[in-house]
Amino acid sequence: MMKKLLLWLGLALPLAAQVETLDFGSRGKLTLYLPGEWKVSAQNMAGTYTLNIAPRRESVNAAATISVTFPDVDRFDTKARLKLRVEADSYGLAESSVERRAVAREFTLASGFGFYCSFTDPELRGQPSQPGNYKVTSVGKIKLAPDVLVDVQILADGFREAPYQELLGAIEGMEYERR
Repeated sequence: MMKKLLLWLGLALPLAAQVETLDFGSRGKLTLYLPGEWKVSAQNMAGTYTLNIAPRRESVNAAATISVTFPDVDRFDTKARLKLRVEADSYGLAESSVERRAVAREFTLASGFGFYCSFTDPELRGQPSQPGNYKVTSVGKIKLAPDVLVDVQILADGFREAPYQELLGAIEGMEYERR
């Protein structure tokens, strides 16, 4: 009986995920699977695709932004270069965080490679949740192809809390298809 229940739940979870697809024409498409209850707004301004992800419920204090650009020059042809860029870009956040330094961690991705740094706000740590004020943030970059670069930001009240994990899982589980 328990095995049947677990099997049913395993099959039902993908059906409950919200699917968002960004079509980049000849550069391919990016599909994101969001578990839970999220609302997504997409914009395409001057060749930059941006997805803003926010919770449907007011009780959830988390958000994410995913921006996709198409650089003319591939400056991140190796993992080492991309990791260095992510850490350099995060220097300002690191200085004012509990962590005090930017240490890039690798995303677990099906396509491409990427890194992110995570930080905790010292002023909000230990405080009750405040809507719109986030205790933790993660910022990073993902290279999907030589001409497709993704910037990521996740904001939440804790790294181990469900909203953060759902957003991180959606980013790590996204699928890129080149045309």
